[in-house]
Amino acid sequence: MPSAQDPFYVVKEEIQESIGKLQSTFHQWEHIPSDTGEQVHLTKELLSGCENIEWQVDELDKTISVAARDPSWYGIDEAELEKRRRWTSTARTQVGAVKRAVEAGKELNGTGTTSMSGMRRELMRMPGSHQTDRSNHYTGQDNDELISSESDRQLLLIKQQDEELDELSASVERIGGVGLTIHEELLAHEKIIDELGMEMDSTSNRLDFVQVSLCNKSELEKSCYGHEEGWCEGPDYDDIVFGGSVYHLICARLLHLGCRMKHVSNVYTRKTLKEIWESLWGREGERGDRGPHPEYR
Repeated sequence: MPSAQDPFYVVKEEIQESIGKLQSTFHQWEHIPSDTGEQVHLTKELLSGCENIEWQVDELDKTISVAARDPSWYGIDEAELEKRRRWTSTARTQVGAVKRAVEAGKELNGTGTTSMSGMRRELMRMPGSHQTDRSNHYTGQDNDELISSESDRQLLLIKQQDEELDELSASVERIGGVGLTIHEELLAHEKIIDELGMEMDSTSNRLDFVQVSLCNKSELEKSCYGHEEGWCEGPDYDDIVFGGSVYHLICARLLHLGCRMKHVSNVYTRKTLKEIWESLWGREGERGDRGPHPEYR
């Protein structure tokens, strides 16, 4: 037995009341002479009422479809679902009969008593194994079932909204994950660039220091005197050690810098090296006795 809080029976009663008013208006329309202002007004009212009731029945069908997905959650069974489907089908048939009769207009008015009586019987038909009138149908158990609350109807809507919000939340989380990954990649690239800049600055400072040291040593060699031999002749052991240290330092820093920049710059080609050599020593014909570089002889 369905719950007394089931909103289906609230909506069902509202629709049935609307159908009753629609039938009453239709009976007035039947007895009004055609081509009169009152009939035109009632025709518009009937067609509008049919559209509204059809929309309500469609919405009720949607709630039945939702309940059919998980009947146990709503406390109903397949028999109850089938009963509700039959009722909505019959209600739609009643409204459709009124709509067809009104649209037929004069043709319907000229069909005779038998046809009109058949139309009335179709309009008054209600769901169930026995065709009884509406006053007898809504008695006993149905009266108890009509006592319901709007809160359960809201539960159906809330459940649908929760499912939609869950899907939206999952989409937002996926987009957020992609954005976070991009952010982390950008931070990693920024860190690499900063480290490369620091390495270049450090290497530049060391090279400047070596250049200053070489200039100072050159000045000392020009101005120093030996003990009794006069001018210094040739490099001594300290000069060799200092020069070797400078040489190894420069080579190590340049090698390290080259490894760090292997993804951002290309190695100079042979043509580039030749241009550098020519810019330092002059082009062929301008070198005098030096001749070309041994690599290009």
